[in-house]
Amino acid sequence: MKRVDPSPDIRRGPVKGRSWQNWARTVRVRPQRIQVPASVASLQRAVAGAAAEGLRVKAAGAGHSFTGIAEAPDVLLDLSRLQGLVSADPGTGRVTLLAGTRLHAVPRLLAPYALAMPNLGDIDRQSIAGAVSTGTHGTGAGFGGLSTQVCGLVLIQPDGGRLSLPEGDPLLPAAALGLGALGIIAEVTLQCVPAFLLRAEERSESLETVVSGLADRVEEADHFEFYWFPHTGRAATKTNTRLPASSPPAPLPPLRRWVDDSLLSNTVFRATCAAGSVIPAMVPAVNRVAAAALGGREYTDRSSRVFTQDRTVRFREMEYAVPAQNLPSAFAGLRQLVADNPHWRISFPVEVRWAAADDRWLSTANGRDTAYIAVHRYYREDPGEYFAAFEALMLAHGGRPHWGKEHSLGAVSLAERYPLFGRFVRLRDDLDPDRVFTNAYLDRVLGP
Repeated sequence: MKRVDPSPDIRRGPVKGRSWQNWARTVRVRPQRIQVPASVASLQRAVAGAAAEGLRVKAAGAGHSFTGIAEAPDVLLDLSRLQGLVSADPGTGRVTLLAGTRLHAVPRLLAPYALAMPNLGDIDRQSIAGAVSTGTHGTGAGFGGLSTQVCGLVLIQPDGGRLSLPEGDPLLPAAALGLGALGIIAEVTLQCVPAFLLRAEERSESLETVVSGLADRVEEADHFEFYWFPHTGRAATKTNTRLPASSPPAPLPPLRRWVDDSLLSNTVFRATCAAGSVIPAMVPAVNRVAAAALGGREYTDRSSRVFTQDRTVRFREMEYAVPAQNLPSAFAGLRQLVADNPHWRISFPVEVRWAAADDRWLSTANGRDTAYIAVHRYYREDPGEYFAAFEALMLAHGGRPHWGKEHSLGAVSLAERYPLFGRFVRLRDDLDPDRVFTNAYLDRVLGP
């Protein structure tokens, strides 16, 4: 195993009077102090010092959760300096990263070892610790979320001690998706795979065609997802096929990639969203143009360049996980909701993805093959009515909310939806009896 020297410990004193907000601008807080540890040792000292003062401690990575899961009223630990590769073993594919490492940096760190993460979501701005702790996932009926790639963790406990959880530790399935409630993650060990390419086929299709053949497409594809544009009968589909790294690449030409993924998907889309928030009547027509324009391209590139997209248009999001067999009924119900509310003008497409069942205690896919439906609103629009109706529909279909995205559920409702919920809460009592790592969001979803 090759050990890599992370960034040196550049100490920075506590910062007072500075506010923090998440990417979506749904959470803003002014902690008593913000600390920026640059090593695991300085992270340990920061946690122990805050706990000794009776202060609550939360870690923040990229702030890409839409909920208050990282909100820190007392001490916020900014992990932006705690980035880099700790060790890598090309033989086993095991890679250990510092907790604040951003997902978009991981492919570069893995490249010298010809390794890759098995699956990724469509956004890579998050920190690795934040992504696994909140249940970030990609798509693919045979693949789990990012937390299923975790085969080891180092947690910092209230007294500043290190709790190492290697593969096989009975607590790892709880801590790998721990919501930040069991300690501050210092290091994450991932089970990676040999580097691979993806062949992407992107199409604009009739929604009825997509829905009618959905079961076969999800089963046959390595990774399949689709986006429905509300107020239209069209969907954009994306089918990714895994290929060996030795396969001939056929990436998009730079100009085509810039036009599609930067100019159209960000610059133009931002302008149409802003215009639609002022003149809602234009949204259906814009959606029809967008639905027809997207798709119609095929390319083969490194897995990370195909899985992820650069999204700069700010939005708010709610996502629910339903048993995979309930997806057709749940999606039909959503279409009906939009049809029954003609005053809604939804500019963002609805995203539908899949994941395999897993054993992570608080995973949205725990114990069941899962489909995800995500709804969005432009950040300057009020999502309240749309999100509330969607949430009620998903709950009626056995839905579980994404931990890092907006939802209204509390501990009582969530306990009914997770078989191991009570066991997780008891573990929390053992590891953090004084609730050093709690905040208002965790008090709501786990109990005070």
